[in-house]
Amino acid sequence: MLDIKFIRENTDIVKQALIDKCIDLDIDLLLSTDKQIIALKQAMEAELQQRNALSREMPTATPERKNEIKELSKKSGQRAGEISAELKPLEELFQSLIQKTPTIPAPDVPKGKSDEENVVIRQVGTPREFDFDFKDHVELMEMHGWGEFKRIPQICGTRSSSIRGELLQLEMAMWQFTLNTLMNKGFTIMSVPAMTFENALYNMGQFPFDVDSVYSLPKDNLYLAGTAECILNSIHAGEILKETDLPIMYAGFSPCFRREAGAAGKDTRGIFRVHQFTKVEQYVICKADVVESDKFHQFLLNNAEEIMQALEIPYQVVACCTGDMGAGKYRMNDIEAWCPAQNRYRESHSCSSLLDWQAHRTNIRYRETETGKVRYAYTLNNTGLATPRILVSFMENHQQADGSIRIPKALQPYLGGKEFIGK
Repeated sequence: MLDIKFIRENTDIVKQALIDKCIDLDIDLLLSTDKQIIALKQAMEAELQQRNALSREMPTATPERKNEIKELSKKSGQRAGEISAELKPLEELFQSLIQKTPTIPAPDVPKGKSDEENVVIRQVGTPREFDFDFKDHVELMEMHGWGEFKRIPQICGTRSSSIRGELLQLEMAMWQFTLNTLMNKGFTIMSVPAMTFENALYNMGQFPFDVDSVYSLPKDNLYLAGTAECILNSIHAGEILKETDLPIMYAGFSPCFRREAGAAGKDTRGIFRVHQFTKVEQYVICKADVVESDKFHQFLLNNAEEIMQALEIPYQVVACCTGDMGAGKYRMNDIEAWCPAQNRYRESHSCSSLLDWQAHRTNIRYRETETGKVRYAYTLNNTGLATPRILVSFMENHQQADGSIRIPKALQPYLGGKEFIGK
């Protein structure tokens, strides 16, 4: 969320950001609520000051004055209670409104309302031209017995499946390769729980915008996280870090869960869009400097591109437009992998800079070494690798005429030197 002082001083800029990001929020209501809260808090402070003054007068007062002081103090307490009762709903309204305030997008972010207006920046690798009748990922999995598409949905519901045999070994090899790659780049690799309390979802910024996509466990007051970012972002909640602690770089490995609300009828075949998946997530906390943030944004994006290049999957990088990037994003780039059977590129990674938007929600701060000033940190994130989605493009791009799957050199050490699976 934005700082209220910034909103007061840059109201028109914030209103334009709401338009650009297609967010329905009444900024005038937010500001009027802010003014009412300030006025009531000032009135509360006046009552408290009066009570303190009366308390100081009490020891030396005459008996008649003491009775008067008691009566005045009682009335002041009643007024303070009335003010407190007025404040509570206003503060709740204020929080519900300010939670939806957006980061102002970078000046070079393309404007648009949906992903259809995203801009392709570059394409890497050439989509393969097959000299045989190629199969889609489901046909390949059924051919080798690598998946269970009939029994598992009967047990677990739609968008559920099971990966078996060599394909599971390949998936695990991808995870290990990605974790090793990121660890060698200075990340602290860590496993992350999938369950979390509600406040972590607000801290990250998924709530209150995208409640419908999250699985809830009401009996335990818990939710299933859709990304390790949710937990990683709250690890340092409420802390004041040292400037020398930064940057903090985590690579979180976790099971992830998404209800895929609103995706009815989309990608129902196979393992591209499923309710449960596994992801390695890159997450960075850095100093409050746009140049520094842009440097880490490119770093995170480069890491994902290196992984895609090592997997030898053709891909494109797109600049997400304002209407597709979400409330908290300053800048967002997606990587989209080439899927031959769909004859198009599909999202595999999403790289985002959020400036101090998450830090304000999570209260992550640091103390500058030279000035001693406490500032809100900047945060960024990007996918390292998400499975099983990446397996779709991997299998389809590396399939051979006999249905086997070629293994790129980067993954061969993680598969005992195998050059193919499914032979």
